[in-house]
Amino acid sequence: MRVPIYQVDAFTDRLFAGNPAAVVVLDTYPDDARLQDIAAENNLAETAFLCPDGDDWSIRWFTPTIEVPLCGHATLASSWVVLTVLQPDRPDVRFRTRQSGDLVVRRDGAGFVMDFPANPPVPAEAPSGLARALGIDPVAVLATPRQYIAVLESAGQVRSLRPDPEAIAELDRRGVVVTAPGDRGYDCVSRYFAPRDGIPEDPVTGGVHCALAPYWCDRLGKTEILANQASARGGEILCRLRDGRVELQGRCTPYLEGRIEIDR
Repeated sequence: MRVPIYQVDAFTDRLFAGNPAAVVVLDTYPDDARLQDIAAENNLAETAFLCPDGDDWSIRWFTPTIEVPLCGHATLASSWVVLTVLQPDRPDVRFRTRQSGDLVVRRDGAGFVMDFPANPPVPAEAPSGLARALGIDPVAVLATPRQYIAVLESAGQVRSLRPDPEAIAELDRRGVVVTAPGDRGYDCVSRYFAPRDGIPEDPVTGGVHCALAPYWCDRLGKTEILANQASARGGEILCRLRDGRVELQGRCTPYLEGRIEIDR
């Protein structure tokens, strides 16, 4: 069986930047093992799988090694596929998820706005091994159920960080975010490392900004911030707090379109 596949650079307006995601469009989902095989074969941080669900779309996200409950950049890429290629006359799209509720994405000029649940982090004790894993002592540590957030003093420290992926994988969270006050016109900068999920460093991560936006908006006294994820590819996300939720706005740049052979 041949099915459509798209690869889209998310959170960027130029090729070879932002975070690449694969989007596979299906009539029905094959078994989970086959979905995982496809994601591993794509070897991108995330592959999104879409199936029609009435007037909406069901969405699932896989890294090369596991299924995850939420992925921002692959949702943004999926929005581009639906609203640009599959249903270009629609102003918005609703994605139905297994663990994160319904996610609505709307057009906004040349970009798209995702409406996600906020995930405010809480202060936490630095776990044993965190400083060794990062090669630096954070000035503060926060936590969500899936990540530690290490707050550093400066954007320069975030940009120059060279962490130890094996040491990060030994911590009791799925990944570590490092963040600091912004530079170069940004309110904050961050990087994200999730080697346990098969992602040594994620280029641009929408989901973690559901935690970073509440933290930085509170710290800066704002309801809207411009965030930069300072990976080698780099990308930017405009984040807004609205009624306990986070709007994440970004652009997409398509890279390829094709078909893949799968069996059930």
